[in-house]
Amino acid sequence: MSNLSSLKGYVSCALDCTRLRLVRNAEDLSNDEGCFKPEMAHQIFGESESIFGYRDLKIDVMAAAGPFDLYFDINYSKKVEELHTEGLKADDVEKALADIVEDGCFYTNRDEFKRVLASKADSFRPHGTKVDEFTAQTSPSASRSDGDQQQRPVRTFEVYLSSADDPEYMKFHSRLETFSFFFIDGFSRVEIDPLWLFFTVYERYSIDNNNEASGTRFATIGYVAAYQYYAYPDKIRPRISQVLVLPPFQKLGIATRLIEHTIYEYFSKKEKVSDITFEEPIEAIQHIRSVIDAKRCKTLPAFAKDNLLNGFTKDMLREAKEHFLINPKQCRVVYEILRLGCTDLDDEQQYRAYRIEVKKRLNMNYNKHRRDLAKAKKRGADVTAALCGLPGVAERIESLHAEYKQVEEIYGLVLHKLLLAS
Repeated sequence: MSNLSSLKGYVSCALDCTRLRLVRNAEDLSNDEGCFKPEMAHQIFGESESIFGYRDLKIDVMAAAGPFDLYFDINYSKKVEELHTEGLKADDVEKALADIVEDGCFYTNRDEFKRVLASKADSFRPHGTKVDEFTAQTSPSASRSDGDQQQRPVRTFEVYLSSADDPEYMKFHSRLETFSFFFIDGFSRVEIDPLWLFFTVYERYSIDNNNEASGTRFATIGYVAAYQYYAYPDKIRPRISQVLVLPPFQKLGIATRLIEHTIYEYFSKKEKVSDITFEEPIEAIQHIRSVIDAKRCKTLPAFAKDNLLNGFTKDMLREAKEHFLINPKQCRVVYEILRLGCTDLDDEQQYRAYRIEVKKRLNMNYNKHRRDLAKAKKRGADVTAALCGLPGVAERIESLHAEYKQVEEIYGLVLHKLLLAS
């Protein structure tokens, strides 16, 4: 059998050898400038995000920019089965990719994919009902100009609303979700349930053929999924569970627009909406959300400076919910952000009062866990192992201080954004 050192060259990092690409025309198939890297691959290739059995492995995952038909192009210079390995086999890359395509529909033949691309590019139109349209300028680095605002290209985006009871949209969405495995940690496909709503974003652009306008096309750039949960006694509580804006379209303010305007406008006009929640948002989305909500709550009487310095109140909860559909947990975060902005950090008493209040909130789950263990012990349960696993007082104080410093740093970034926006 080949020794271990000879096999090390047949282990590839999935993040390094995988490239993603959105294809608008046949020329894009060979345009490396349009490629972007995945953020994760453990949901496809395992926790180690490594692939065994190939030398010089290259994986290109391509999608037709509009309808999102998929093409997998897998290349390598040598495969481990070509060596004497006593039955040790290479990982099946194509099967691993096929497993994340819900209906198993993808292409591996370039010419076939080109034909599909040519036949669908002109005719593809967004699914659902149009609910928003906006423009954004590319960043100076992405423009051919010198960064002059007037010369930077303006791009047009449209948002369409669809639901899970639309079978044609769900076929399309199942292909779009394939890219979610590369960018949303813990991602799982949505079930067919009419309570699911999808805000899908498309770029509207014109193509030019020999300097003659040849019509309008649409490219898919991302989506937000929201589930309409029941809220007692007769309301709904929408929960934002998935937000995906593909890398070529990031840093254009699209996620901010969706959260601040599109989704809020839609649900604020619906009857009997209790509030809007988010399902464990990633740090970037939580940051956008906090900036938006803090900017809104600054306009409310309950969040005036004197009220903030006097502590968290029910009026804050009520006004944030009534005016902006902000749920209680997020309202507390907004309060802490705005109070930090009002706190004189050179006034030790004022600053200490703020730190104590935030730490009390951070320590709530720890204290609840201790109380639950105490109750279980009174009922006769053996909680010795659980109690031994709890940190000591000194260790908990140190941990709590570290948590607080991290929270204050994040809040500081939000306040900086608020200052720039004012």
